[in-house]
Amino acid sequence: MLDNIDERLGARVRIERELRGWSLTELAKRSSVSRAMIHKVERGEASPTAMLLARLAGAFEMSMSTLMVRAEMQEGMLLRKGEQPVWIDPVTGYARRHVSPRSATPIDVINIDFPPGKESSFPAASYINRKHIIWVLDGELVFLEGEARHEMKEGDCLELGPPNDCTFCNESDRPCRYAVIVLRDS
Repeated sequence: MLDNIDERLGARVRIERELRGWSLTELAKRSSVSRAMIHKVERGEASPTAMLLARLAGAFEMSMSTLMVRAEMQEGMLLRKGEQPVWIDPVTGYARRHVSPRSATPIDVINIDFPPGKESSFPAASYINRKHIIWVLDGELVFLEGEARHEMKEGDCLELGPPNDCTFCNESDRPCRYAVIVLRDS
């Protein structure tokens, strides 16, 4: 069994690519990620950034959350906190904890701890065929959805519109914690 999240993510990327019968070159073309980087990710030799994972997931026509769930989760009705997979973006330092169990329920709940002064962008392809809700649990979050700017505070909840390039920003001087709820294909 693979022993770390980078290896599990790499294995999942390879599986998704092979399920589609794509070469490294084909995935590189569809995702705008270099063949060399995809090769390193698939072998667990590189820690992928959130942007890179979003691009690969978009090429597979799934959300980054779905790609990560497929890499991280076992089936079951209960997912204890100590078993919840945590991934840390090597660029921004944000910590992503998958809270919901992988079950027949087509909902993923993800907790994000976002450091102050950081931002993370995702292409519109990350949001295709999915409904997303962002709920700020603590702190402040600025969410840029295409041309729209949403300034959110603790307790605010936003449903995303049609797929758009999006950026999460923590413009404050303290951490922000928010949940992303994703309605996925079952």
